Amino acid sequence: MIDIHTLTIREARKKLTAKEITAVDLASAFIKEAEKKNGEINAYLEIFSNWKEQAEESQKKIDAGVDLPLLGIPFAMKDNILIEGQKASASSKMLENYVASYDATVTKKLRDAGAIFLGRTNMDEFAMGGSTENSAFGPTKNPHDTERVPGGSSGGSAAAVAMDGALVAMGTDTGGSIRQPASYCGLVGLKPTYGAVSRNGLIAMGSSLDQAGPLARTVEDAEIIFDVISGKDPLDSTSIEKDFYPKNNLHGTKPVIGIPRELLSIDGIDADVKENLEKTIEDLKAKGYETKEVSLPHIAYALSVYYVLMPAEVSSNLARFDGLRYGLHVDGKNLNEDYFKSRGAGFGKEVRRRIILGTYVLSAGYADEYYYKAKVMKALIADDFKKAYEEVDVIITPTSPISAFKIGEKVNDPVSMYLADVFTVTAYIVGIPAMSVPSGFLEREVKKLPVGVQLMSDFGREDILFTVGKEITVR
Repeated sequence: MIDIHTLTIREARKKLTAKEITAVDLASAFIKEAEKKNGEINAYLEIFSNWKEQAEESQKKIDAGVDLPLLGIPFAMKDNILIEGQKASASSKMLENYVASYDATVTKKLRDAGAIFLGRTNMDEFAMGGSTENSAFGPTKNPHDTERVPGGSSGGSAAAVAMDGALVAMGTDTGGSIRQPASYCGLVGLKPTYGAVSRNGLIAMGSSLDQAGPLARTVEDAEIIFDVISGKDPLDSTSIEKDFYPKNNLHGTKPVIGIPRELLSIDGIDADVKENLEKTIEDLKAKGYETKEVSLPHIAYALSVYYVLMPAEVSSNLARFDGLRYGLHVDGKNLNEDYFKSRGAGFGKEVRRRIILGTYVLSAGYADEYYYKAKVMKALIADDFKKAYEEVDVIITPTSPISAFKIGEKVNDPVSMYLADVFTVTAYIVGIPAMSVPSGFLEREVKKLPVGVQLMSDFGREDILFTVGKEITVR
């Protein structure tokens, strides 16, 4: 009998190597749960028909004595990460029937390390959203409370792991799209340093922002996956070598933890979310960690900066989906009408909202007023973090100011939805690595909902995130 609910990568690899279980047994156990629960949760858009074939191939390698870090490990893959021969729709009608002709670099690295791909998971359309309610194929539900969202945009990947439908999953994070669903679903979610993981083969939302990363049950599992997928890629000019950033000495015998009081004093943070953070800080102090208050004077502008720069990149990246070359095509009376009808039918409301906003901030007469001012403020925020890391090694915040909200609660209030990203967007503005770690549960209408804390370290210092993250316990 396999206890898939508590299984980790290390434990699974030991059992597979010792022949206590087979790769087919392991994959089958997760597939069984996925097929049982997916009708209600809607985590998977598709369970791949070749999962057993992949598992059998993995078992042949195990029997031959091959030792790979992810050999036989079942993965769920977000629907915007290309897998050769499989559909990749980005949960949009625009790409509903698109079949990938090649593997994303992340996919190839996972495949070479022995991973088994069980299926593709639901997401906010083109990764635009914070709840996985914006999918063209229906919302995903939180396995901890099916009346609530799993977070977004990688909510399908988070829900797949939380419902025991995969051992681990891959997501992408732009403004918090791995970390927020990790917090809402009780998982570890890592956003790497920008450039640490190749973007080749990811369906782009914001090219200067997007990064792929893992959703896992433990910090160690996230670390194992990061070690596999990180590194320079000749197919992505923005990717970097693993030693690109120097690893300076710590400020103490253990990493010094920074507390950004300006960020923690903003309105809208649930009282028990803040209390959970304070208890986590006290736990770390009891384990010998030094804490220090840091100043981030421009941090109040972070959310505004993100929601100017991100739609601008969205507007540019999604211009290619015109209904003429590939993707959904709707006939009109003329070429111009083909274009408008195809994009109108292919894109959902949130995607259209962000395209319009991005086009506006880039338009003549407004770019100076909005876009270029946001770029200046982005540099100021980055400088604030640079100064903070001269005194501390890691900065701690809640992952989200609230716990998982109810499905439909914020659909008609996009600004309220965006405010849930207030803690996570900062890491993307700066480009630094950040990780959400489970830290407790909050009571909401007799249900216990997971909550996480976020750790942010300097460029290339994922190792510090893993060190501190392993010390955080769920109360």
